[in-house]
Amino acid sequence: MPYVDRQNRICGFLDIEENESSGRFLRRYFILDTQQGSLLWYMDNPQNLPAGADIMGSLKLTYISKVSDATKLRPKAEFCFVINAGMRKFYLQANDQQDLVEWISVLNKATKITVPKPGDVHAETPQEVLGAMKQVSYKMEIIGGVPIITATQEQGEGQNGADRGGLKRGQNQLPYFLSRGTQDQTVVKAGYCVKQGALMKNWKRRYFMLDENAVSYYKSELEREALRVIPLKEIYKVQECKQSDLMMRDNLFEMVTSTRTFYVQSDSPEDMHSWIKAISGAIVAQRGPGRSANTRVRCDTDVLTFPK
Repeated sequence: MPYVDRQNRICGFLDIEENESSGRFLRRYFILDTQQGSLLWYMDNPQNLPAGADIMGSLKLTYISKVSDATKLRPKAEFCFVINAGMRKFYLQANDQQDLVEWISVLNKATKITVPKPGDVHAETPQEVLGAMKQVSYKMEIIGGVPIITATQEQGEGQNGADRGGLKRGQNQLPYFLSRGTQDQTVVKAGYCVKQGALMKNWKRRYFMLDENAVSYYKSELEREALRVIPLKEIYKVQECKQSDLMMRDNLFEMVTSTRTFYVQSDSPEDMHSWIKAISGAIVAQRGPGRSANTRVRCDTDVLTFPK
């Protein structure tokens, strides 16, 4: 789902058909910057890219005439919508129906440039746009021009650059060897997140999987061997990360063990809270009612603390 980042911009992952009429949709991270009057897209969240990483493409909001559902136009591309910009149509795929509706709404509202009337004291913020889906007015500089597409060649494969071939892959889709029923453990939740390394302190996208006994992460969803397995019995705290202000990262949570704190960044606030609740619930289920009586749960801040 689109969310508002620390710079008051609406962000999120979408798939885009970068080469017109190719039918190939590539995963990109989009930033709707109403202050700059542009829609930008990157290979990944810029927080996870090297400093100064190039954008994959940009589009001036003043050049967008309409954003609409394109399901009937592209029946093979699930949750598809189209951005009409001059002589070019940009086709994109959302993650689900709600994601589709929200992106169409925020893009259409952002492109309705209005001049505030005398006496107006309040312009709705991006948070209010996403929270209540109200009519919103923005004050921005109107810049003439045409869309500037900077990506002239395809790059890499993987979670953020993979060719999806018009087929949507759910965020929580399980690796092929698990979906065949060859795994004994029951998978509770699975999907891509970004984690901080233990030594180099760099951030890499990994495929996480939660089962009834452990949190594991893999290099990709096709890998058979986990890079690391964190038993649930070793985790005594799961919460939204209080150090996120220092790290300047959105949607960051931490899993605290006696030997290490694992910092994990999700793609959206909803996904972050979903991971926290799923891991917390799995820990309670594993330890049973007897031990969980000594736990402290604060649902308002998504904190679950267990005795060591």
